[in-house]
Amino acid sequence: MPPLVPGYPVTLMVEGRHCLVVGGGPVAARKAQGLAGAGALVTVVARRCCPEVRALADKAAASPFGRVTLEERPYRAGEASTYRLVVTATGDPEVDGAVAADAEAADVWVNSADDLAHCSFTLPSVHRDGPVSIAVSTAGTSPALAVWLRRRAASGLGTELGLLAALLEEARQAVRAEGRPTDSVDWDAVLSGPLPDLVAAGRIDEARALLGAAITQGVGAAASPEPTR
Repeated sequence: MPPLVPGYPVTLMVEGRHCLVVGGGPVAARKAQGLAGAGALVTVVARRCCPEVRALADKAAASPFGRVTLEERPYRAGEASTYRLVVTATGDPEVDGAVAADAEAADVWVNSADDLAHCSFTLPSVHRDGPVSIAVSTAGTSPALAVWLRRRAASGLGTELGLLAALLEEARQAVRAEGRPTDSVDWDAVLSGPLPDLVAAGRIDEARALLGAAITQGVGAAASPEPTR
């Protein structure tokens, strides 16, 4: 087996952009849900749909955003070219191959579920906490390993990562408001100290005080007592 060329990790900003999911089974439902959760305008095309897909469409119908639209029909040749991003998960190699070929011909990024040869991008296993995303990829070779690694990484990094990120963003904005570059603070020193444990323990006022000291010093956080467990 030739060595795999590693992929180029990115985070796509799909909010407000039209994306296509072809397929109506549970796998397609997960793909559509992930895209809709990132703000994409998702069209799901399938001959038949499972309850999970219908539930996504029903939820969107009651929402002012309308992020998921369901069209129960066969895929039309060439329609992949009208979208920014395409995922195909019908389980039918002929249909999935045709969708992938249309997307590739139009230079549209495409993921074909469980079919690495027809993918121009793969989907990592993702853990989310507010603005924080932990993504693990095996370049499509083993989705099960990616899930296992993601669970281990998420459990090892503790809780309240989203809140920690929000507090750090507050601190970065405060540094900018003073007319200073954000790299004037040693953020690595801040994060290597007690700040993450303070946030995980719910001691937010102390965490903010610690960040305030870091901003004032410009070289990392001042000493602080260890959080009570």
